[in-house]
Amino acid sequence: MIASLRGRVLDVSLTGAVIETGGIGMAFQATPATLSGLRTGEEGFVLTELVVREDSMTLFGFADADERHCFRVLLSAKGVGAKLALAVLAVHAPDALRRAVASRDVAALTRVPGLGPKGAQRVIIDVGDGLGAPATDVESVAEAGGGTQREGGEPNPDVVAALIQLGWNETTATRAVIAVESSGEGGAGLSVPELLRASLRWLGGGHRD
Repeated sequence: MIASLRGRVLDVSLTGAVIETGGIGMAFQATPATLSGLRTGEEGFVLTELVVREDSMTLFGFADADERHCFRVLLSAKGVGAKLALAVLAVHAPDALRRAVASRDVAALTRVPGLGPKGAQRVIIDVGDGLGAPATDVESVAEAGGGTQREGGEPNPDVVAALIQLGWNETTATRAVIAVESSGEGGAGLSVPELLRASLRWLGGGHRD
């Protein structure tokens, strides 16, 4: 089993990255929060989980053991596959997820694309106390990275495309990115993965169609 990767980061995209380990480039999928901590050409480290299916083997990367633990617990819920589990963690940081499950907050969980009310209720029932108690009542937000502001007030197209891929329609995705980029909270100074994460947080606040 591949438990972790350490090496030079060869590529970082909106949904995954490639780290060279022992001369081999290992591709993995990850949340925007995890990807925002990786820089092309620099050394990177992620914990990993290999998900094997009949027709595929997919590697998932995590910034820390807590995020990977939540991923594993989510996979135990009926109807939750690896893609949906990662989408949950893209919208909700581990402690936010714990709070949503503990308070049986179906509305918060249904902010995840592809997770409806019945699915959210199933997650709450199946996950139970498997996630553990929240470590903190305050979510941390990364404050680094290159700028993403574009001329003419147009939203970053890569981030809009990523949101559409995650399940939002184009109108909602565009509105979210514009709102974050024009906010007074440093939106224009975020890197692309960080902008995606911030847009997901904005959408997670209920600002959607």
